[in-house]
Amino acid sequence: MIVAERKPQIVRDRLDCFGEAMLDGRLTAPSGGKVYRLREAILQTQRLGRPLTEDEMKKYEV
Repeated sequence: MIVAERKPQIVRDRLDCFGEAMLDGRLTAPSGGKVYRLREAILQTQRLGRPLTEDEMKKYEV
């Protein structure tokens, strides 16, 4: 029971410092100015059951 009481405190401590390393608020790596049709790429990823390769992602660039 003591462990159950401590666990939420540990989680709260982690959330307090979340994002300090991301000074510009970004949660992903920059795309290098490229724009993608993400919905279509995500659907293809789900169909294949694996991440797309760089060559496959080129098909979804705008």
